[in-house]
Amino acid sequence: MSKEYKISNGVMLNAYPDSIGSNLNDIITMLKMTEFKDVFSLFYVLPTFFNSDLDRGFSIIDYNLNKELVSEEDLKALEELNIQLKFDIVLNHLSVASPQFKDLLKHGNQSKYKDFFINWNEFWEGNGTMGADGVIIPKEEFLTKLFMRKSGLPILKVPFPDGTKKPYWNTFYQKVNEDNSFLGQMDVNANSPLVWDFYEETLQKVSGFGGRILRLDAFAYLHKEIGQSNFFNKPGTWEYLERIKQIAQKNDLTLLPEIHAEYGLHLHDEVASQGYYIYDFFLPGLTIHTIENASSKALITWAKEIINKGYKTVNMLGCHDGIPVLDLKGKEVDGVYNKGLLEDAEIEDIMNKIMDRGGRVKNLYDPSGNKISYYQVNATFFSALGEDEKKLLLARAIQMFMPGIPQVWYLDIFAGKNDYEAADKGGSAGHKEINRTTLTLQDVEAGLKTDIVRNQLELIRLRNTSKAFLGTVTINDSNDNEIDILWINQNDSAHLKANLKTKTFSINSSQEGVLKTLEF
Repeated sequence: MSKEYKISNGVMLNAYPDSIGSNLNDIITMLKMTEFKDVFSLFYVLPTFFNSDLDRGFSIIDYNLNKELVSEEDLKALEELNIQLKFDIVLNHLSVASPQFKDLLKHGNQSKYKDFFINWNEFWEGNGTMGADGVIIPKEEFLTKLFMRKSGLPILKVPFPDGTKKPYWNTFYQKVNEDNSFLGQMDVNANSPLVWDFYEETLQKVSGFGGRILRLDAFAYLHKEIGQSNFFNKPGTWEYLERIKQIAQKNDLTLLPEIHAEYGLHLHDEVASQGYYIYDFFLPGLTIHTIENASSKALITWAKEIINKGYKTVNMLGCHDGIPVLDLKGKEVDGVYNKGLLEDAEIEDIMNKIMDRGGRVKNLYDPSGNKISYYQVNATFFSALGEDEKKLLLARAIQMFMPGIPQVWYLDIFAGKNDYEAADKGGSAGHKEINRTTLTLQDVEAGLKTDIVRNQLELIRLRNTSKAFLGTVTINDSNDNEIDILWINQNDSAHLKANLKTKTFSINSSQEGVLKTLEF
């Protein structure tokens, strides 16, 4: 009989296995420090935990432990610290170095995995025109519908034993070297039973590593069909999600689907209504807007939606990726325009501020290579706020009092600044490296002597340990330049009052009869 696991409502650390020091053991050393006692209950370990080769872990070779960074002893140590783990499964793609793709390259049509990946030309046969380069160009009526993550067709031409090169679907990253060697994240074919066998095996494996939450990376791209956008196709995506849920339940895993889409599309609402946890990708941009404009109106509107609709959320400020901006937008659906959480001009203002402070931008493109939308801005959250410690501490307080499980990027705790050298060296995905600086244990020890680090840890510890946050939350009426949020659970309470003009705030808390006031 499987063991029932209850997901902690505490605070979640987010880092790569080697974000601190050189491996996961160094992060465990940090977590064992007195200053980190009772700070975190969960840990989202990014996928270099597994064997991978591109996109800093999101091009999976296999879901075995990356023994350069992780050991079985590390997993036991985290269990002893009562820290629950969250992992990724990258549903949409696998690396060209995966056993499945290597077998396909070696054996061609005789491979067991012939249908495990998507041959672009076979997919579009009869629904497009063969180009001079041997790649089918889909009919205009289909091509214009495709949701693109990069310019040009989403393909990588790969060599086969017979000397031919064939195009395979490649939604995300690829890297072709001068010697014609290549890396790539190759889209899998979810119509293949072998793909579902692989998912079964993988979910069992990550559960065995101690995983309790499973983030479904890029799942909205998995279902592919001619005539659809191939981003959250309906009803196909829902059918796939239900199949994954059935496998997850057998392995005591809670699913967290990852979706970046305009607020006006209301996909977050649809997914939440099916009982899933959802990512609060709206909070980072709303928090910056709130602090920079000294106005809580948009933030409070979103907080009340979470409460009124009973969303189960995981929220964040910074993360391994960029600061989402596309997510805040409105969207026309069936001829009706659904408003966003912010107006386009307000979103542009956020972007411009972050860019003026050194951020890098990531855009979306149409099949012809034309930019159609901004997607996210890459910067550390501290740099996005103008490297102002009062703003960062206020942002952390807001996050800790928002409904949902707070996820905290390791670099934000230490007020990390934009790493331009790493971004410049990072190639096509370099914009992301601006926010992924590796810290030494000496950096950690130095940071623990600073007010901004100690004060953030105090706020995070309160959120992680107070039973008030297991109760009900009320957004009290206040002026637009103030925030007033109260959590109550029987005799325990936590009350945030913030002045957005002065960037100051107070927290009054009661835990087991002990009253405490924090003034910042």
